[in-house]
Amino acid sequence: MSVETSLVSPEREESSADSDVLDVQETTCCIVGGGPGGAVLALLLARQGIPVMLLEAHEDFDRDFRGDTLHPSVLEIMDALGLADRLHKLRHTKISQFAFNTPEGSFPIGDFRRLKTKFPYIMMLPQEHFLEFITDEAKRHENFQLLMGASAQELIVEDDVVRGVRYRSDRGTHEVRALLTIGADGRSSRVRRLAGFEPQKTSPPMDIIWFRLPRKPTDPEGAFGRVSTGHILIRLDRMDEWQIGYVIPKGGWQRVRKAGLPALREAITDVLPEFPERVEHLQDWEQVAVLSVESSRCPRWYRPGLLLIGDAAHVMSPVGGVGINYAIQDAVAAANILSAPLKAGKVETDDLRKVQREREFPTKFIQSLQAVIQRRLIAEALDTSKPFKFPLLMRLLLRIPILRNIPARLIAFGIRPARLKV
Repeated sequence: MSVETSLVSPEREESSADSDVLDVQETTCCIVGGGPGGAVLALLLARQGIPVMLLEAHEDFDRDFRGDTLHPSVLEIMDALGLADRLHKLRHTKISQFAFNTPEGSFPIGDFRRLKTKFPYIMMLPQEHFLEFITDEAKRHENFQLLMGASAQELIVEDDVVRGVRYRSDRGTHEVRALLTIGADGRSSRVRRLAGFEPQKTSPPMDIIWFRLPRKPTDPEGAFGRVSTGHILIRLDRMDEWQIGYVIPKGGWQRVRKAGLPALREAITDVLPEFPERVEHLQDWEQVAVLSVESSRCPRWYRPGLLLIGDAAHVMSPVGGVGINYAIQDAVAAANILSAPLKAGKVETDDLRKVQREREFPTKFIQSLQAVIQRRLIAEALDTSKPFKFPLLMRLLLRIPILRNIPARLIAFGIRPARLKV
């Protein structure tokens, strides 16, 4: 039996928190979290004439070491919106292929140039610039509101239906009442926690240390990986800098910190012997960010009046860099399915269930694939008890012409990419 939410709210008792609320605002859809999934969904709904309010907890979009990759599937979505040309005018780099260099040789994991798409590459664009671009586009629509520095504190729940959120700003506590609330607030989602959803977690074998090193004009463009016994390092082209991801065993950060920066610089030089001078730029722990790698998925992404998308519903491993890709595809699926009910002023639980049904299989598939890579490649490489050898199955896959495009296609699009229908 489906539960229906309506624009007409029932009478409610005054709660103790109501007396502290400065104002009450109303909208059709309130999206909590101004990351890629939340921002794109807000734009898609605003284009349909649906009143939408986007709440972002921070005062700006500038955050270090957020994902900067826009995959071909996202670029095709931007193209369908008529935004791809303008997006490409922003300063960016392109990753056309990616290979892991090992002591046994180079293994091309993904050659996007072979894909049948208008965009045979991954675009590297600072996420803050992408989010500013998307929200500026959404601001062209009068029915869109963006509230920065708005931190969601609690859900408004009446008769077991979520009716909106209370958020805190520098002025105090405010209330937004909405037909539908979307939790798009990332891997540490407050909305998920407030809704009582408990994600099922797996145990990735690694964490990642992120930092930046200078990039010279003569350096090659793109992205590169190095794998050897006990070491994995990823190098991403960010125009003026290299963003470096140094993979360590799960829970190994305290050992790295205790060993000190000189030991870390020496370990990096072992993997990047051509960077001895540049590694010396790493002089302070403040230059280093640590990502505790997680992978999880909520069994249920919705309850009456509420839907989770992106990392709020399923935290993705960084393997393949597909997190942004999947969050935006969640947004597209949600817009495709929910635009008509939102316009009609009635959203049924079955409508929310359809979004999860549409996106759950692709998510399960890629998370399962990531788990295999983590177990068969990453864990093996980080094991110092035996020499690392590139897995035989992956060697064969990359040598057979009819099969070697599969990794690139899965990274670029996933198993069943969402296509814009509204």
